[in-house]
Amino acid sequence: MMTLTRTLDAPSGNAANGRVHLRTLSLSDVEPLAAAYTRNAEYLAPWEPLRSEAFYTRAGQEAVVRSKLSQYAAGTEVPWVVLHDGDVVGMITLTGIVRGPFMNANLGYWVDQAFAGKGIATSSVEAVLSMASEDLGLHRIQAATLLHNLASQAVLKRSGFERLGMARSYLHIAGEWQDHFLYQRILF
Repeated sequence: MMTLTRTLDAPSGNAANGRVHLRTLSLSDVEPLAAAYTRNAEYLAPWEPLRSEAFYTRAGQEAVVRSKLSQYAAGTEVPWVVLHDGDVVGMITLTGIVRGPFMNANLGYWVDQAFAGKGIATSSVEAVLSMASEDLGLHRIQAATLLHNLASQAVLKRSGFERLGMARSYLHIAGEWQDHFLYQRILF
């Protein structure tokens, strides 16, 4: 497994003070992720699948991290943690990586509520797009957002994604099947 890291250039005047960095996920992230998810449980609830209480524990996050690392080793996923001054403040992941004639992956991300609206999500997406093209050789990245997730749609638009359309009952989020807008970014 290659290690893919980037120091982010967040937009001046809008970035959080401090240093922001992307690093591939590791087992050392289990406890910081459990803390970050716990801290952001209510904030993330409308945008994610329903989570059991176990998800927010060290054991729950260890299971998640081990699964992600297994998929990373298999070449079907690349998970990154978003770090601010060394603290985990989010995640960004390429999943469903397909090689061959498709050369495609799905993008997902979240940023700690305390850092929302400060350019970190956009900078993280742009860094991942760069690594997806330059290091992973992917041609296309797709993403989906809930229809009312205007903040995430703005991140994708700023990062050069184009909206393709709407998928009905696309993902089971917050306890129900919800419609999503679908986006793509052609990298080369």
